[in-house]
Amino acid sequence: MLVGPLVSGTTYRRGVHLLLGAVLLLPYVLVGAAFAQLLTAPQMPLQLTLLVLAVALVVAAVPPFLRGTRALEIVAARSLLGVCLPDPPATAEPVREAGDTRLRAALWFTLHLTIGGLVAALLLVPLTTAVLFIGQHLGIGGESLAGLRLGPLDEHDSGWLALLGAVMIVCVGYAVAGLGALAAIMAPVLLGPSPAERIAALEARAVRLAERNRLARELHDSIGHALTVTTLQAAAAREVLDDDPAFARRALAAIEDTGRAAADDLDRLLGMLRDGEAAERAPGHRLADLDGLMTHARGTGVEVSAEIEGPVDDLPATVSREGYRIVQESLTNALRHAGRVPVAVRITVGGHLLVIDVANPVTRPEPPREGGRGLEGMRERVRLLGGTMTAGPEIGQWRVTVRLPTGGRS
Repeated sequence: MLVGPLVSGTTYRRGVHLLLGAVLLLPYVLVGAAFAQLLTAPQMPLQLTLLVLAVALVVAAVPPFLRGTRALEIVAARSLLGVCLPDPPATAEPVREAGDTRLRAALWFTLHLTIGGLVAALLLVPLTTAVLFIGQHLGIGGESLAGLRLGPLDEHDSGWLALLGAVMIVCVGYAVAGLGALAAIMAPVLLGPSPAERIAALEARAVRLAERNRLARELHDSIGHALTVTTLQAAAAREVLDDDPAFARRALAAIEDTGRAAADDLDRLLGMLRDGEAAERAPGHRLADLDGLMTHARGTGVEVSAEIEGPVDDLPATVSREGYRIVQESLTNALRHAGRVPVAVRITVGGHLLVIDVANPVTRPEPPREGGRGLEGMRERVRLLGGTMTAGPEIGQWRVTVRLPTGGRS
């Protein structure tokens, strides 16, 4: 559509951006005019004039290379030119801008001012003249053209002047649209991220994804375990409510304790979201807290045996916390998929290794459920700690075996 650029809001937004360049150019023009007068003044020593000119040129060259100038230009280009430009990475240690990044930003600053000055000239001269031509035809502002001599057109119908003015306005509109499109094309080239900034952005994204995965694992293991145990305890209490009220009361008490523990875990996880690294250092459960975990599991009516060899209290905090989560998730999977069958947990610390072995009888074949994150979450924990993990059927049992390095502590 031929008139599309003339009625598009994009053209006018880009025109505003270019006029901002003209505003930034104005101080340079005024300073240049002042120095032109100094150079022509006979009373001004030439050496002093050249010295002041050199200092002024150095000062004028500083703004295009400033980091803040580039950041402001990125915001302006993104808002008014409609281009996609990421913010410079905001990290604890700001990425040092390379020389080519500053040079590209300076080139963009120069281009912005140059195109802005050109647009300002188009609006001041051709557009003003076009308005006067149309005003002459309408009988408005005729005195402004009283001294203007246009040759043959001056002696003919003033409609020719109005037509010429309309053509000039259209040409100015297309010129502004074209210059705005040029600026939109060049902005990503000259203001886009450098390789170092791209790497920093990817690293920041990787950190965010890792944190999300960590929180997802924590939620799955802690809250998922609590829900599984609570469901089984409630089912067991319902079955023996009439025949064994004492067991039902114990199951209800266990449900209450499990709910409180789940609320504490949820509060700790929400603290991680609120406080970041400070909350991340919260202690959490460790292998020394397995007694409570076993008690909750036994409250469902499942026989759980635990055998611990070695000083689990001396394990590194991270290894101990992840080991606890692995045991917790293994018990959850056994309760959820195998039913009320005996579960044997064996933990061995020695030889710079933590070995976790959880086994339960396989009662019935069950197809894997889509979307399950239990084993996947355990593998992620083990992989992050540099350990190994095996999980699968073994001689009528489902066995999970995890080996984690303890960093020289045993």
